[in-house]
Amino acid sequence: MLVWDDTFDIMDVHDEDTFKYFEGTQVNCVLCPRNPDIGGSIIQDIEIQTMFTHHQKIVVADSQVPSGGSEKLRIVSFVGGIDLCDGRYDTQFHSLFRTLDTAHHDDFYQHCFSGSQLTKGCPREPWHDIHSSLEGPIAWDVLHNFEQRWKKQELSAIVNPPSPVTLGEDPETWSVQLFRSIDGGAAFGFPHSPEDAAKVGLISGKGNVIDRSIQDAYINAIRRAKDFIYIENQYFLGSSYCWKADDITPEAIDCLHLIPKEVSLKIVSKIEAGERFTVYVVVPMWPEGEPDSDSVQAILDWQRRTLEMMYADITRALKAKGLEADPRDYLTFFCLEQPEPGTDYSRAQEARRFMIYVHSKMMIRSMDGGRDSEIAMGAYQPHHLASREPAKGQIHGFRMALWYEHLGMLDEVFLQPNSQECVKKVNKIADGYWDLYSSDSLDRDLPGHLLRYPIGITSDGNVTELPGFEFFPDTNGRVLGAQSIYLPPILTT
Repeated sequence: MLVWDDTFDIMDVHDEDTFKYFEGTQVNCVLCPRNPDIGGSIIQDIEIQTMFTHHQKIVVADSQVPSGGSEKLRIVSFVGGIDLCDGRYDTQFHSLFRTLDTAHHDDFYQHCFSGSQLTKGCPREPWHDIHSSLEGPIAWDVLHNFEQRWKKQELSAIVNPPSPVTLGEDPETWSVQLFRSIDGGAAFGFPHSPEDAAKVGLISGKGNVIDRSIQDAYINAIRRAKDFIYIENQYFLGSSYCWKADDITPEAIDCLHLIPKEVSLKIVSKIEAGERFTVYVVVPMWPEGEPDSDSVQAILDWQRRTLEMMYADITRALKAKGLEADPRDYLTFFCLEQPEPGTDYSRAQEARRFMIYVHSKMMIRSMDGGRDSEIAMGAYQPHHLASREPAKGQIHGFRMALWYEHLGMLDEVFLQPNSQECVKKVNKIADGYWDLYSSDSLDRDLPGHLLRYPIGITSDGNVTELPGFEFFPDTNGRVLGAQSIYLPPILTT
C-alpha cells in the first residue's frame, strides 16, 4: 500500500491511523509524501510539499482468468475518483438522514459545516463519484504506474504476473489508454534529458520532467468531438490567461490549464460552421468546505471568471452570426442536490436539503503535472463508433444511466444530446428542480437530483446571481465567490 503522507494532517485522511493499523502485519504500508523533483528551488520544494497531494486512486490485484477452472492469473486494476476513505460509500439515492441509523451510522461524514455531528442530527454529505475496472494491457499500465511510484520511494522490486488480453474481434472489446499528471519527483524512471523526455511525450523545464498526458488527452477528445461533451467534475476553473483583467492580473494567477478555453473555442467553431453542439457540465454546488470560508469563496471566484471567459466567447460568436440564441443552449452548468422531508432527523432541522458533493473525475482539476499527482483512463469501443449514426455501446449506456439517476426520468430526446430540443428539455427540468429545491415550502422528494447551477448569463456573457440568490440556500456562502486577500492563488487554483 502506498498512502499519501498528509504531513501537516490538514485533510484528515487517516494516513497515520492506516499505517498503525497495518504495522507488524504482512501488509507493506508506506506513507508517501508529495516530494518535489530535484530541479526546483527551495521555495518551489516547500510549495510542492505543503500545498499538493498524491491524488491518484488506484487498486491493482491478481484474479483468476474467467475461463472456467483455469488456475492462470490475470491483472485487474481499478481507477477513478473514489477514495479508500470514510464517508465515500453512497447509493444513487444519496440520502441525507434516512441511512444514519443503518449504513451510515458508523460512517457519518460532513465536511461542509464546522461542528457537524451525527448526534446533533446533522445531514450527512451525499457523495457522487465514478470509478472504473480495467482488464488486459491497460491494467498492466496501472501496475507500471504503481511500480514507478513504489520504486521512487526506494522500496523493493515487484514481480509481474502474466495477464491475458481481449481478442480484437470481440464486439465488446475496448481500446483503453492510461493518462497521468505527475512529475519525476513522484515517479521512478523518467528520462533526464529534454530530448529523451520529448521522445516519449513528456515535457521538461527548470530541471523537472512532467507527464501532462491527462490534459493532452482531454484536448484531443475535445477537438475530435462532433456533437456534444458531457463533463462531471469536482472543480471547473482554468485558462486564466484569458480572464478579464478588471480587478486582477491574470498572468499572476497561474491557473493556466487549457480545458475551459478549448471547450469554448470548440463551441465557437461549431457556431461559425452552423452546426449544433452542446456541452453539459455538472459540478458541486460549492467545493468541499464551509461555503463562506476564504478558500471556497476564492475557488468560486475563479470559477465565475472561468465561466465568464467561456460565455463571452460564445455570445460574441452568436452575435457575429446574427443569432439571438440563449448561450445556455450551447454551454450549460448544473449541480446536484438532495432534499429529504419527513424524517425524524430532518424534522429536527430547519434546513431539510443539502447538495450532493460531485467528486467524480470525468475531468481532472490538476493537469499541471507538477502539482497533485493524478491518473485517468480514456476508452472507446472500436465496434461502437459514431461513424454514420450515434454510437450505442456501453459509453452511451453509461451516460444514459447517469442522466436517469440525475434527472429521474428517461426520454427519447436524451438520445440526441446535441440537439436544441434535448438541451432545452434538460435545462427546463433542472430549472424546475432548482425552483422547488430553493423554495421555502419544500415538502416532498424531488424526482431527480439535477439543478441548474444558480447563476444567470447576460447577453454579453457576464455571470450574475439569480434574483434573490446572492447566497446558496441555508448558507452565508456567496454564489459568485469573492477574492481572498490572505490565500495565495496557488492554494486555490
